[in-house]
Amino acid sequence: NKNDIECIIKDLKTGPLDPNAEVIIGVPAIYLDHVKNIAPNNVEVAAQNCWKVPKGAFTGEISPMMIKDVGVSWVILGHSERRTIFGEKDDLVAEKVAHALESGLKVIACIGETLEEREAGKTEEVVFRQTKALVPAIGDNWDKVVLA
Repeated sequence: NKNDIECIIKDLKTGPLDPNAEVIIGVPAIYLDHVKNIAPNNVEVAAQNCWKVPKGAFTGEISPMMIKDVGVSWVILGHSERRTIFGEKDDLVAEKVAHALESGLKVIACIGETLEEREAGKTEEVVFRQTKALVPAIGDNWDKVVLA
């Protein structure tokens, strides 16, 4: 809610923040414009998701152009919650990453295993598979991508 956001922004404003670190705060789509307007200049804002095509009947989704319309330049894609709760697979995450980059956004691409996969000793296998799916989607745009 806005009260929680205000507290986080207050903390970011009082810092201190390392001037050599790029700080990005990911917020729900409904708060993107609000946070963009109140965040300190040294803190960037990221949407928490976007869809893989520019327009169409995708109720509830947000496009990269909508994100850019409010002055936000980052998006988080492939978060573990999107993968586990919403069933987003590697190929869908890769499509979203490709479209976001083509649309001019910078991407925080999330990779990582679930607890069950970690306990089964599959961390390396999962991270390799997820990263391998992203490589063609990112192409020569690694300067616009953070792997998290």
